[in-house]
Amino acid sequence: MTQRMMAAVLHGKEDLRLEQVPIPHACAGELVVRVGVALTCGTDLKVYRRGYHAMMLKPPMPFGHELAGTVVEVGAGVTAFKAGDRVVALNSAPCDVCFFCRHGQQNLCEDLIFNNGAYAEFIRIPARIVEKNTLLIPDGVPFEHAALTEPLACVVRGMEESGAQAGSSMIVIGAGPIGVMFMQVAALSGVHVIAVVKRDDQVETARLFGAEQVVQIGEGVDVVEAARALTPEGRGADVVIEAVATPMTWEWAVDMVRKGGVVNFFGGPPSGTRVELDTNRLHYGEITLKASFHHTPATCRTAFELIASGRFKSAEAITGRVGLEEVPAIFDRMLDRATSGREIKTAVFPGGVPR
Repeated sequence: MTQRMMAAVLHGKEDLRLEQVPIPHACAGELVVRVGVALTCGTDLKVYRRGYHAMMLKPPMPFGHELAGTVVEVGAGVTAFKAGDRVVALNSAPCDVCFFCRHGQQNLCEDLIFNNGAYAEFIRIPARIVEKNTLLIPDGVPFEHAALTEPLACVVRGMEESGAQAGSSMIVIGAGPIGVMFMQVAALSGVHVIAVVKRDDQVETARLFGAEQVVQIGEGVDVVEAARALTPEGRGADVVIEAVATPMTWEWAVDMVRKGGVVNFFGGPPSGTRVELDTNRLHYGEITLKASFHHTPATCRTAFELIASGRFKSAEAITGRVGLEEVPAIFDRMLDRATSGREIKTAVFPGGVPR
C-alpha cells in the first residue's frame, strides 16, 4: 500500500490546497528529505497570485522551494550524504555544460532544473541538485536559518553584480524580504545604506537590517529628491537596488543613482511591463543598468557561510512560525501586505511548530 503525506498543492490562481499525496522515493543519485522547515517567499507569492511560473512550475504541482531538513532515504550511487544528515537542498542546479554555464552564467543555464514541493512532510531532491547544490548543515544552525540560503544566495549574486565596495553608498528601494536582505548584506560589506520604504513598521525593520538612513514614502514626499539629498553632496547613490518590481520604482531607481553609477533592477514586474527612462540621463551620465536573476552554486555557498557563521541576522528574518495546515491562510494574508504587518519570512514546520 502506497504511503501518503500531507502537502500543499497549487491548482491555479490563488488556489492552494492541502492534500494527501504519495511519499516520494529516491531513485539513483537522489535523496528524500523529511522537511524540517519551509519558508514563505515573495516568488511563491507571485506564483500564487498568477497561478503559474513559466520557468519553475505549472499547476497542479507541489508548492514551495525554500527548505531544510533531514535525509531519510539515499538513492543508489550517493556517497556524500547518508540517512540522518541535516541538509539544505537548493531549489535548482545548472548543467555546467551549456553555453551560459561555460561563460560563467550558471543562473542562465539552458537546462536549469528546478525543484518544488517544500510545503510538505517529505520532498525528493533530484540527482543534479544532490550533486551540485545540497549542503550539510553544521550542528547548532537551526533549520529555519539554513533555509534562508536560497533567497540570500540571490541577493549575494545581486550584490556581486552591482559592484558595491566598502565605503560605497547604496539606496535600496523596498523593505520586503529581498530588500532587507540587500540592506543586511550591504551593511556587512561596509556599504552605507539608504532605505526607501512605504509603511511605518518598515522604517524600524530597515534600520534593524543595516540601513543608516530611511526615506518613507508618503503624501507630499518627493521620494527621489529626499533619497538623493541623503547621498554625498546630493549627487545620487553609487548603487541603487530596486526590490519592489513596479514601473514607478524602476524609474525612481534611475533617477536616484549618480553619474557613472549602477542600477540593479532586482524586482521583476509581470511580463509585458513597460517603463519610461530619461535617455539623456542614461547616456550622458554613463549609467549602468543591470538586472540580476537567481543564484549560482558559488553564491549559494557564500550565502550559506554568512548564515552558518552567524553574521547574517537569520533569527530576525524569521517573523512567523506556523504548522503546515496554515499555509493556504498564510498566502491569503500575504496578498495584502498592508494588513500582514511586519512579516519577512514565515517558517512552516510540517512536523508541528517546536515549543
